Amino acid sequence: MTSDFRHITVLLHEAVDSLDVRVGGFYIDGTFGRGGHSRLILEKLDSSGRLLGFDKDPLAIAMGQTLAAEDGRFVVVQRSFAEMGEEALARGLDGKVAGILLDLGVSSPQLDDAERGFSFLNDGPLDMRMDPNRGISAAQFIATASDEEIARVFKEYGEERFAKRMARAVVQRREQAPFVRTGDLAAVLTEANPAWEKGKNPATRAFQGLRIHVNNELGDLERGLDAALETLEVGGKLVVISFHSLEDRIVKQFMRKHAKGEADKLPRDLPIIPEAFEPRLKLLGKPQYASDAETKANPRSRSAVMRVAEKLR
Repeated sequence: MTSDFRHITVLLHEAVDSLDVRVGGFYIDGTFGRGGHSRLILEKLDSSGRLLGFDKDPLAIAMGQTLAAEDGRFVVVQRSFAEMGEEALARGLDGKVAGILLDLGVSSPQLDDAERGFSFLNDGPLDMRMDPNRGISAAQFIATASDEEIARVFKEYGEERFAKRMARAVVQRREQAPFVRTGDLAAVLTEANPAWEKGKNPATRAFQGLRIHVNNELGDLERGLDAALETLEVGGKLVVISFHSLEDRIVKQFMRKHAKGEADKLPRDLPIIPEAFEPRLKLLGKPQYASDAETKANPRSRSAVMRVAEKLR
């Protein structure tokens, strides 16, 4: 694997500005990536401020360790942000973090490096794991799962309407030879897709579904949001950048649920609403999107949606 791939941080200033960084606060970057957001947060902290970074990707961790060696205010750990609750508790930070940033999805270096197996455009090993040393690869899943399970992954996580047809094609072909390369799988998926979307590779949705499944991205997101709410201090900010509708739906529903509270579950004539039923989050502004200038400079930012909330209790 190589690290010689350029990464452009999406919504860089908008996300960090939304954290409303206090110079002496403690912050978490749940998706360090290549460190764009982290470096800008560190610029806003004084000597008493601290930043904790998380990432699954060993290349991201290597870059994070380099930054940590340069700046003693920063520490990076190779864990999913879904585990931030355990990490914060171990560090005595539970309920004491001033802001948490989650920049979801895969980074440009991961997509552009064919050896990582994320892309159908560049042939490489069929892997797709953000941490290549944990879990099963996409090749292992494709080799062992039933056509029903493969179809479920394509449909549920990739929103592929021809999921059953494409899954059957995959299972039929693997009987002749296993899938070990992204180009091989992409070719079979492309041929099995009867209605190509304009401007979109026919394998796009199926590859997205595989990647989300292999990395448990939606499960991690749900766990991570719950952990973030408990880890934040009162007044702390939660900033989340999503890149597809499945992620954004989870984030939107989570924030709305906790901004609404559960007062509607109580009797209407109850004079005082118990604290346990009051809202825990306050929504800050409307969803934000990349500017025209940013999408022109970085087309991958076109699908980005940023949502921000503040912890009330």
